[in-house]
Amino acid sequence: MEPISLDVLLASVGKEVGVSPWRVVTQRMIDQFADATDDHQFI
Repeated sequence: MEPISLDVLLASVGKEVGVSPWRVVTQRMIDQFADATDDHQFI
């Protein structure tokens, strides 16, 4: 990835910069992330 200037970054505000398909996030995935980061704080 190449660095970009602040001007280019600011010009991107509010614009769509990429689209990806939806991904189902399961409770198991959330639990595994919490275990990996040692962050089990409920939000």
